[in-house]
Amino acid sequence: MKAKLNKIELFFPAGVLAFCLALFWAVVFPGASTAAPPLEEVVDRLQRIYEKTQDFQAGFIQETTVKSIRKTDTESGTVYFKNPGQMLWDYKKPKAKKLIINAQKAWLYLPQDKTVYVQDSGKIMKSEALIKFLSGLGKLNNDFTIQYASPAEDPDGNCLLLLYPREKGASYSFLRMTVAKNNFYILQVGFDDVMGNSTLLRFSNIKMNSGLSSKLFQFQPPPGVSIFKM
Repeated sequence: MKAKLNKIELFFPAGVLAFCLALFWAVVFPGASTAAPPLEEVVDRLQRIYEKTQDFQAGFIQETTVKSIRKTDTESGTVYFKNPGQMLWDYKKPKAKKLIINAQKAWLYLPQDKTVYVQDSGKIMKSEALIKFLSGLGKLNNDFTIQYASPAEDPDGNCLLLLYPREKGASYSFLRMTVAKNNFYILQVGFDDVMGNSTLLRFSNIKMNSGLSSKLFQFQPPPGVSIFKM
């Protein structure tokens, strides 16, 4: 475990980038049946479809539980991704905040605090397997050990997957994913960080390859805000 975490990592732990990976998996697979399909087939389809995906956007609801005080916070907003490695997490409720990442910089903007934190995005892009995958540099089977959970389906028949990072020092032990039985949309993603805090995200209104502009992932700090380099 790292001795210190910078401000952006505290707000946006590397495991959260799994959310983007999950959204890439929100695509329709033909031929769904009542039994869970072979795992190798699922992983291969995910990899091939990801490689064809240029961008996506989706609404999200995020529930974060802090273990030490047994408190759960709920936030919601819209997430955007454009390949390679451009992301925007636009939180709307209960407080507005944004995390913008492009090829040069990562910006964390807290408008109510009139504060911006900035760092080189290269440090983030090289930090974990999920980020490499989203940047078009990683392969699922090379970077993760993937298996069905036990049981492999929930009471509604949706597929339950576990992804274990092969990379040492990852900020999460494994990812839990629920995949819709009929269209293979990702319904939710959960993980626990190294401190035992848990995060659960649910996705909706997913749009794939809609031609998002790169301007969406640029950020100019507004006048009057304090800027801190991390």
